[in-house]
Amino acid sequence: MKQFVRIKILSNSLTVIYCYMRKLRMGMIGGGAGAFIGVIHRMAAIMDGEIELVCGALSSDPQKSKASGKDLNLDPGRVYDSYQEMIAKEKELPEHTRMDFVSIVTPNHVHFEPAKLAMENGFHVVLDKPMTFTLAEAKELKEVVQKTGKYFCLTHTYTGYPLVKEARVQVRGGRLGNIRKILVTYPQGWLTSFVEGSQDNKQASWRTDPSKSGIAGGMGDIGTHAFNLAEYISGLKVTQMSADLHIVVEGRKLDDDGAVLLKFENGATGVLIASQIMAGEENNLNIKIYGDQGGMKWYQHDPNTLIFIAPGKPVETWRAGTNYLSEVAKHNTRITAGHPEGYVEAFANHYRNFALCVKAQLQGEKPKQEWLDFPGVEDGVRGMAFIENVIASSKSQDKWTPFTV
Repeated sequence: MKQFVRIKILSNSLTVIYCYMRKLRMGMIGGGAGAFIGVIHRMAAIMDGEIELVCGALSSDPQKSKASGKDLNLDPGRVYDSYQEMIAKEKELPEHTRMDFVSIVTPNHVHFEPAKLAMENGFHVVLDKPMTFTLAEAKELKEVVQKTGKYFCLTHTYTGYPLVKEARVQVRGGRLGNIRKILVTYPQGWLTSFVEGSQDNKQASWRTDPSKSGIAGGMGDIGTHAFNLAEYISGLKVTQMSADLHIVVEGRKLDDDGAVLLKFENGATGVLIASQIMAGEENNLNIKIYGDQGGMKWYQHDPNTLIFIAPGKPVETWRAGTNYLSEVAKHNTRITAGHPEGYVEAFANHYRNFALCVKAQLQGEKPKQEWLDFPGVEDGVRGMAFIENVIASSKSQDKWTPFTV
């Protein structure tokens, strides 16, 4: 991106106001000590040198927020007791000092209000998924994004992988022919037992608590990722579903295991499985898509490999970092073939593309098409619709439930 300096002419003298060659300044809500996802967001944000963390309301407990700010070497005067205080005080700071955007990494029930408040006060937003606590909130947040014109990024991590982006290019480009079948599964095993009963497992405690997580457990946590991945690569929208959800572990309040039959807008069918009680599994997200001309396979445990198959032809193995990939995949790859890139790099691709778009807006320039390839508010609305529809389908006696938004 070209260097850009905005100037103001005062009495025939030039006064430099600010320069957009600088890093974007990020504030963080949540993500303090003991928060797994906050660490990932910070690592991803700073990876490409586009962003720096300058302030935060890092915990709902003011003392924990201050302690976490100290650990992160933040200016004590910019470590706040609440997100409301942070947004109000940052807005009052000079333009060359205040934060440019907010990264929100709180539990689900504290997504909507800070995101809405931040955008209404002039700040762009990066938000962890799912977007909100309810579909109604998601729809309202979409209106806020449209009204304010601020950039909004929803961190569906897995669409940040270079070969997921390549799969999207190839599938939408017709390599597989007419799409017939989509299989996407996300098996985990970390909730095989009642770990939320322990004071030491903060992640399990809030993710299985309806007052913090929402109406869905596993389907809201990882099912949304699988759903987003299927629609992202295929370019097809789900139109109907038939869900079968279960609470397997005794004492748990939300679903921890489920399977969903899917129908897509072109007539294709699919299966989505999201389970957190598959003992021994880690984060084995994978997707297979089949058309009338061939199929493709991608596995998160080997994210730098993309497999294509076709009748009467040898299996093709495509690798990240190679010259034969699309420009979109190359843009989202940092190192040459054979040097693996993984989860944090995929996460960082969303942050980098978001940052490049924000910088372009600040300069009055149009962002490049590949920069715009990060999950946004539409993905968030459909993700929340997936949650509400999958719960309704599982409770319904009807075979098929229409996918409504």
